[in-house]
Amino acid sequence: MAFLAHPVYVLCMLALMVLLAIYAEKTTWGKPLGAALLAIVFTAVLANLGFIPSASNSIPLYDGIFTYIAPLSIFYLMLGVNLNAIRKAGLPMIGLFVLGSLTTVAGILLAWWCIQPEAQLGAQAKTLAGMLTGTYTGGSVNFNAIALEYDFQEQGALYAGTIAVDNVVTTVWIVITLALPRILRPLWKDKQGVTHRTEAHEAPEKEGMDLSSLAWLIVLGLLSFYVSEALSERFPAIPSILTLTTLGILLAQTKWVSRLKGAHTLGLYMVFLFLAVIGAFCEINAVLELKHIGLTLFLFTSIAVLVHGVLIILLGGLLYRDWSMIAIASQANVGGGPTALALAETFGRKELMLPAILIGTLGNALGTYLGFLVIQLL
Repeated sequence: MAFLAHPVYVLCMLALMVLLAIYAEKTTWGKPLGAALLAIVFTAVLANLGFIPSASNSIPLYDGIFTYIAPLSIFYLMLGVNLNAIRKAGLPMIGLFVLGSLTTVAGILLAWWCIQPEAQLGAQAKTLAGMLTGTYTGGSVNFNAIALEYDFQEQGALYAGTIAVDNVVTTVWIVITLALPRILRPLWKDKQGVTHRTEAHEAPEKEGMDLSSLAWLIVLGLLSFYVSEALSERFPAIPSILTLTTLGILLAQTKWVSRLKGAHTLGLYMVFLFLAVIGAFCEINAVLELKHIGLTLFLFTSIAVLVHGVLIILLGGLLYRDWSMIAIASQANVGGGPTALALAETFGRKELMLPAILIGTLGNALGTYLGFLVIQLL
């Protein structure tokens, strides 16, 4: 039926799935999953039931969201990277996070050597390794940034399979990091009384948005997007997404831009909209057809995260024995700031809640660069 492919109808359905995901995340069953994963799942169900187009019958609206909305979402999220504020997280937390980022790179390289994914994935294997490096440094923002640069999202079933495997491994790692302090303390005692209380660090106020801030954010986003595309055309060796990321980070350091309200909300909504389209690309039959490729993806990803975990526990334990802090830093790498914050709350480490979010934003800034570096190394 033609109306099922009408762009306004499809956009309405995507927006509705995002809305449902946001509300479902507040329920007891939805909270462990998170709005991002729920948006993918809800839209995937809709697409597989035939209510909106899927990957095999994609429409121009999807391409528009991939081309414009996704890069702009990354830019707006970069406006939250305050390098001065990140220093307040304290050297141990930052050091553990940087250590975790480096162990992620080591895990990806070792997994590459063990699994040899090129045999199953071909030329896409290097891009996938870079995407996983990005996502296990700072989260899905980096995953999407690298995917967009190499048009990996057009690999329908393979992209869907990668997201599915990533979600499984990330969920398992959340469980492991939650249990980590209890498991390790009897075996390797913590430094007692090690806290970094920052009473002056108040929890960030709930972000609002006013009309002038929204107007400026739209102008800055579109102008930065144009500049990044223009520079990419003039200097093809420089990926446009790296230019856009850098512009966002530089602007975030100015007092005027940092005072604009709503950048994170705007960026996060765009991310959810982009992920909803990814859900529409998740055709179940196509994913099941991956078979051996799916097993390769799972083994490659699992080994990479396992190596990251073992190394950060050993090195973090030798350098700074605070298992809660190590678990939070690792989770900031693998799952991102929000899940790291959840761990800080669960462990009762109130003084680490704000640092967890701040190093999560540092991961957003660092992950894309490490992802591109890994692609060049392989």
